[in-house]
Amino acid sequence: MRLPAMWLMLVLFMVMFLSLMLGGFVFWPNDFIQGLSAQQSLVLWEIRLPRVVLSAVIGAGLAVSGVALQALFRNPLAEPGLIGVSSSAAFGAVFIIVLGSFFWQEVAVWQISGAAFLTACISTAMLYLIATRRGHTDVALMLLAGVAFNAIFGALTQLLLIFSDDSQLRSALFWMMGSLANLSWWSVSVVSASVAVATMGLWHLVKPMNAFLLGERVSLQMGYAPKWLKWQVMGWSALIVGVSVSAVGVIAFVGLVVPHMIRLWVGADHRLVLPLSALGGAVLLVLADLLARQVLYPAELPIGLLMALLGGPFFLLLLLNKRQFKGVSSLQGKGF
Repeated sequence: MRLPAMWLMLVLFMVMFLSLMLGGFVFWPNDFIQGLSAQQSLVLWEIRLPRVVLSAVIGAGLAVSGVALQALFRNPLAEPGLIGVSSSAAFGAVFIIVLGSFFWQEVAVWQISGAAFLTACISTAMLYLIATRRGHTDVALMLLAGVAFNAIFGALTQLLLIFSDDSQLRSALFWMMGSLANLSWWSVSVVSASVAVATMGLWHLVKPMNAFLLGERVSLQMGYAPKWLKWQVMGWSALIVGVSVSAVGVIAFVGLVVPHMIRLWVGADHRLVLPLSALGGAVLLVLADLLARQVLYPAELPIGLLMALLGGPFFLLLLLNKRQFKGVSSLQGKGF
């Protein structure tokens, strides 16, 4: 645990440092020795640092939520973006952006976050109820239901865009494509506090999650309450996804890629997988944000789009490896 954590913390420090130093303004050691100008100080402390910190926090949170949902469904393919949780949270956020003016004079950030959290909770609960029968979760049904949820909430979101004005349309597109630009320290503090609380809540569930992997009956015999575990996992995961989507929009595949790579490295024990996935998710999203700022400079590639381009091929490779493994297993079962 200590050695992998030390390596990941070292890499995280390096990528965060590079992300702070590189960009339209490149900071050199002489700049700090001679003293930063007012413009340089503004760029470093008010634009880049909040962005880097929030990308690390959200990357950690999305990876942790991916670990928790994969434990809940007992399948490494479960991920907030794939099973419709992210798209439902985006629908909640866009709903408040477009229709919130009918209920309130001015829409506040907490209202957008609350709507994203609520719709994420509802969709997660519905997905679990649809895919689970008599304590058994049908993974194929879960993935198909996730596809349906993505389609339904995506269609509802686009329907809202028809009734939006230009300002609301620009804001809604921000949530749908994902962006870490123009973030305030207030957003950083709210999201960081929410992700920290949810992560601590999930950390206290690592032993029950290990037992849950063996089945609900085994978990019950070991003294854990599977039903209570399920609702806690869904609630904490929905909180992470909801506040993340409300702050930066939809960013998919972090919760799929990172936990899978961590399990290949240290095994399936959630006492190791969860904290190391948090560090790995932070590394991945900070690095992805650095690439998003540099690839098309001076334009910026939306972070959600970049993660989809990176995560999509990884997901296909994961499916192909899973199919190949099943094929080998079936041949061995037939005596080959």
